[in-house]
Amino acid sequence: MECPNDNEQLEKVLFHNVEVDYCPKCLGIWFDKDELRLAKDDKDKQLNWVDVDLWRDKAKFHVSRGDRHCPVDRSGLREVKYDNSKVRVDFCKMCGGVWLDRGEFKQIINYLKNKSDYEILHRYTKNLVVQLWEVFSGPEGFRSELGDFLMLLKLFTYKFETQHPYLNTLIEDL
Repeated sequence: MECPNDNEQLEKVLFHNVEVDYCPKCLGIWFDKDELRLAKDDKDKQLNWVDVDLWRDKAKFHVSRGDRHCPVDRSGLREVKYDNSKVRVDFCKMCGGVWLDRGEFKQIINYLKNKSDYEILHRYTKNLVVQLWEVFSGPEGFRSELGDFLMLLKLFTYKFETQHPYLNTLIEDL
């Protein structure tokens, strides 16, 4: 496979317990379908419940045709800017693979951490319902989705305890 940036041969490497292809020249990374999610989940276990769904809410995405080609099937990659993040990823519509330039994985993780902090405290009920629904409907397996749901409950408890110690003490004393 050739790098979408500079046509160098991509090499296999283990990245957060996921075998991905990377370019030794530009340090970009190719994730086959679902590998980005697996690497994100391994990088930060507390982010398991936050999905990296590139197409779930199409209204939040800004899609443009890029000038890069998929290393797997050579079709044109689409450039996707998700929500309010500064990260632009290159996505293959045919195989579902994702190309990240150097440093973009770290930017995605930082964005998801900030998003999860906000979502836990401000949209807790909505996220809890969504995660509970995903336990039965996917997109991941039952066990994985149940783990995501339980992680969300745990994170909310921690955030509540640290941000409202007085209320937490009152509740514990009941």
